[in-house]
Amino acid sequence: MNAMVAIEVPLVGDPRHKNWAKVIDNVDETKSSGWAFDGEFIAAGGIQDVPVGSIVMVYGEKGSRANPQIEASVFLANGDGTLSHEQSATGRAWARTLRDRVSDLLIRNVEQPLSGVDWDVDLMRYRDDAIVEEFRRRKL
Repeated sequence: MNAMVAIEVPLVGDPRHKNWAKVIDNVDETKSSGWAFDGEFIAAGGIQDVPVGSIVMVYGEKGSRANPQIEASVFLANGDGTLSHEQSATGRAWARTLRDRVSDLLIRNVEQPLSGVDWDVDLMRYRDDAIVEEFRRRKL
């Protein structure tokens, strides 16, 4: 199980309109709407505890209720409590626009799971075998 980290989940759009945030754990690639993204809802606009490496999607609307302007963003939760912005989309095609990037991030997390050790963010971009090889080279 990954270590947990406290992150500040942004609030997207106007707080008087629809908004939500979710930790994404699966993407249904047969769907092109918001229903393509499976995961646990978390509160937007405040601090939440999520596993390190989580993919966090934030959705919000602004404008009038009759003609809402949709905005959605995808973030990666880093071990130091920061969020790395991965992609944003606006308009009615927001879900399809984000779907492939979220799917790629999930695949990367499966191929290179985070161990729960609170590594420095810079080290997280290296594969485990590359780090082991560097330890061997240095005879550590």
